[in-house]
Amino acid sequence: MRRVLVPVALLALACCSGGDPGDSSHEWLHVLRHKKTAVAPNATPQQRQAYADSLGAFVQAHPTHSRAREVYQRIQIDFANELASLGRYRDSVRVYRAVLVHDPGNADAQRGLASAVAHLAITRDKLLQLQKGMPQRDVARILGKPIPGWTSRLERRDSVVEAWYYRKVDGGIAGVYFRDGELLAAEENSNAKLAAMN
Repeated sequence: MRRVLVPVALLALACCSGGDPGDSSHEWLHVLRHKKTAVAPNATPQQRQAYADSLGAFVQAHPTHSRAREVYQRIQIDFANELASLGRYRDSVRVYRAVLVHDPGNADAQRGLASAVAHLAITRDKLLQLQKGMPQRDVARILGKPIPGWTSRLERRDSVVEAWYYRKVDGGIAGVYFRDGELLAAEENSNAKLAAMN
């Protein structure tokens, strides 16, 4: 009996809300339909984007709808985290700041923003934390992942050599070099190899 009541209640809600332009129930149901397809295990990126877009449009049209704003902020933070994990720190900073405009006390956005800003440029102190033989994941934990396009890879017959490049706070470029996934050397600039790597 409960299974029958839920669809009937939703149908009644949708029918009753159609006439009042100030009532957002019909639009919210439209957003929830997008959510249903977006959270499915086999959802495509396009379906997830359609949900995020419909939710964003709903929040734009109904800025006082607290639940919609809360969900949209969570999606924005997840997106910013994903950007940061790809090394797109500047883009993630913009998204975190957009969340903080509407919710200055959002702890997740504050933490994400602080982390992304810290990875925009590296310091000598961070480079000195590196140790020869470190795996790439440990280097990425200390320095962050390099900006997309700031890497190179050379496959040789006996080894794979990779270079990751980072902006430095003084405006220069630092290089970090790997052989077969382990740290081989780090350079603070093109001419000065750090003593910690010798």
